[in-house]
Amino acid sequence: MKKLLSSIMLAGGLLTVVPALEVFAQSGGNSGITIFSGVEQENLLDYRLDFGGESGRWDRYRLRIPSKKLPFGASQFYVTYPDYYKGRFDTDRIEVRIDGEPQPLSDVTWNQEEGLISMDLEEPIEPDTKVELVFSNVKNPRPGGTFYFNAQVDVPNDVAIRRYVGTWIIDID
Repeated sequence: MKKLLSSIMLAGGLLTVVPALEVFAQSGGNSGITIFSGVEQENLLDYRLDFGGESGRWDRYRLRIPSKKLPFGASQFYVTYPDYYKGRFDTDRIEVRIDGEPQPLSDVTWNQEEGLISMDLEEPIEPDTKVELVFSNVKNPRPGGTFYFNAQVDVPNDVAIRRYVGTWIIDID
């Protein structure tokens, strides 16, 4: 009898936990655990899709860069994406945020042919600063898929060569 009761409790617990884990996994909370992506673990960046990352729907991308990835600060941010990503960006609704506060931008450019978005800051960001790139009014691509977005920066008072910061592996359902 004890074995039967234990089995029923275990099965009930699993039925409760598995759907909750599925909801969390699909919430667009972050990049999660990635195996065999071709990107070194230390180069994976965290992100959030505020409206669930559904194919063909509007969304907001929160692309996060930890402070340890910006040891020299940044004067310009670049985000590259693959040619098979067919989403749309609203350059008037792109922000660079520090502690939730938008930083003044002198220019935001979207080069669709090259798959490149560049954000020029009015004032460079200090070294070791945590940054969030916020892309609002994004039209997710149809069909969805897995897309590798790469972060690069220009460092203040340095040669104008883009430095690789990391990669967001973004899943659109």
